[in-house]
Amino acid sequence: MINIPSTIRISFRALRVNKMRSSLTMLGIIIGVGAVIAMLAVGTGARQKIAEQISSIGSNLLIVLSGASTSGGRRMGSGTQPSLSLGDAEAIKRECPSVQDVAPVLGGIGQVVFGNMNWSTGVTGTTPSMLAVRDWNLSSGRMFTEDDVKGATKVCILGQTVVDNLFGSIDPVGSVIRINKIPFTVVGVLEIKGQSPGGQDQDDTIYVPITTAQKKLFGTAFPGMIRMMMVKARTVEDLLRAEQEIAELLRQRHKIGQKQEDDFTVRNLTQMLQATEQSTKVMTILLGAIASVSLLVGGIGIMNIMLVSVTERTREIGIRMAVGAKTWDIRLQFIIEALTLSMIGGVAGILVGLGVSEALALFAGWSVIVSPFSVILSFGFSGIVGISFGFYPAYKASLLDPIEALRYE
Repeated sequence: MINIPSTIRISFRALRVNKMRSSLTMLGIIIGVGAVIAMLAVGTGARQKIAEQISSIGSNLLIVLSGASTSGGRRMGSGTQPSLSLGDAEAIKRECPSVQDVAPVLGGIGQVVFGNMNWSTGVTGTTPSMLAVRDWNLSSGRMFTEDDVKGATKVCILGQTVVDNLFGSIDPVGSVIRINKIPFTVVGVLEIKGQSPGGQDQDDTIYVPITTAQKKLFGTAFPGMIRMMMVKARTVEDLLRAEQEIAELLRQRHKIGQKQEDDFTVRNLTQMLQATEQSTKVMTILLGAIASVSLLVGGIGIMNIMLVSVTERTREIGIRMAVGAKTWDIRLQFIIEALTLSMIGGVAGILVGLGVSEALALFAGWSVIVSPFSVILSFGFSGIVGISFGFYPAYKASLLDPIEALRYE
């Protein structure tokens, strides 16, 4: 019968005898566990930040851009040919079953003035559907109405960045501002959205009725022309179906033949952003795998030290065998020593990993999230490393001949 408590006491006594060597042996495990936790924290933080940016632009989104114009043989890119209209947006909402809502867009840059303050920002002409499409709410006031769109009313909704630069702490609702020297009444303020996946400030914007933008702010080459549409599919599963329905409807409305090129572009924005998130996930796994190499190096260090320990304690092993210690007593003693080194190193590594993660968040400004999974994973892996790399020295010690071991000097 193996006397486990006695074996554990002997193992701890052996580790205390060589405190410096035990500490240096644990160093590889400490660095490995700390590196795994810190790297996974950075990767997880990046993934969450991307997920927040994806949700900030809205869910189940498609963007329909007008076509590309050609000048002197040069193609100018999507959005340069006036091929989309308000009628197209209304038809998509009416005739595409997979589409939940549509927000037409006609935008530009406007110089905004209130009192002695002024600010240059993006001004977007759209419809009340924009808030539903973007999953955006108001912090105060109201959204302009369909009647405002029909009447091309001079009302506007402000993003928080515009409010901060023009009004400071004053409530802007009800105030009159000038956009490109035209007076507009502020009827609402948007909730804070933060940065877009492209790094743009989404709160630095003004929304006005699209007809107001067409007739009074920016003008259009053709009546009812818009530059793009933001389309919200009913569900994520409906995105591809909605994309096909929109393409078929617009080809029919624009009388595009089978062999003719589309005068519009449909982009699945959600899928592009999710692909970015997936890439970040792969990078997180890669960072964790690279950091895990440190644990393997630490395990090799444990094995080397334990082999040295077996050689140094050959006579001790012989004495234990002579007084009745069994093969598994010897093996268990060295396995416990290796496991103890890796577990203590694992706990210290967790503390180091948490400290490094906090330092990265504080000084480097990185988004880091330490998940319980990463802590459990790294700690468990350190235990496996201890057992795995401690088994061979233990096995070697248990095979020593007692008589030869007692003669060892």
